[in-house]
Amino acid sequence: MKTVYVKAPPGYRLEKSSLTKVIRYWLSLASLTAGVAMFTTVAYPLLHYQLTYAPQFRKTNILTPQTISSAIKPAKAQEGPVFAEEIVNTALDYTDSANWFGAVSKVQPEGKKPLVYTLSIPRLNIERAIVRNDHTDLRQSLIQYVGTAMPGDLGNAVVFGHSVLPQFFNPANYLTIFSTLHRLNVGDELIVESDGARYTYQIYEMYETLPDDLSPLAQTYNGRYLTLITCTPPGTYIRRLVIKAHLL
Repeated sequence: MKTVYVKAPPGYRLEKSSLTKVIRYWLSLASLTAGVAMFTTVAYPLLHYQLTYAPQFRKTNILTPQTISSAIKPAKAQEGPVFAEEIVNTALDYTDSANWFGAVSKVQPEGKKPLVYTLSIPRLNIERAIVRNDHTDLRQSLIQYVGTAMPGDLGNAVVFGHSVLPQFFNPANYLTIFSTLHRLNVGDELIVESDGARYTYQIYEMYETLPDDLSPLAQTYNGRYLTLITCTPPGTYIRRLVIKAHLL
C-alpha cells in the first residue's frame, strides 16, 4: 500500500468554514457572558452586604455564652469542637422553622387556639404579613416562636421569616419577605395588628449572631418587645440577623 503526500500550495491553511468559526465565537462569548452574569448576581450582593452592612451588625456578645430563658432547655454538652449543623449539613430545609434552633423549635400544642396576627414594616413596603404559631412552614407565613409573648404583652414576641438574595425580594412572597431586613435602621417602626388592636414597635437594636445562639428567644418582663429573626447574609444560612424593637 502506497501513501502519497501532496504538498499544499503556498498560503493554503486547513481551516474550518467561516460560518463554523462565527458560530463557535458567538457561543463562547454567550457562555462567558452568562457565567459572569450568574457569578455577579450571587457574588455582588454578598460582597456588598459584607462590606456595607455586616460591620455595623457585629456585636461582641456573638462570642459570649448563650443566654437562655428558663423555658428553654439547652442541649446536652458535648466534648470536642461543635459545628453549626447547617454548616455541615446543607440538606436541611430552612423553609421549616423547626430546623432553625433544633430541638427548641416547636408549634402550638393541639387543642389550644392558634395565634394569628399581622405584621407591617412600612420602610420595606411589607403590609399586613400573616404571623402564625400553629405550623413551621415559612413558605406559608411568618412564624412566631411558641412560648414567647403575645403582641402587646409584657415579654418578648419572637418572629421568624425566610430570606433569599435581596434582588428577589417580594413583600408578598413569604419565601423572600425578610430578604431586605438588613436595610432597616434603628428608629424604624414595626406595626402589629392583633384581635382588633394596633401596636407600634420601634427598633432599638440590630445585630448578627450565630445560628445556635438562643438568646434572642429569651423572655424579659421589664417591657413589651418584638424580635424579628432571619438568616444572613441574605441567601445564606451562615448567621442570624436579629432586629429588636420595643412597644411605643
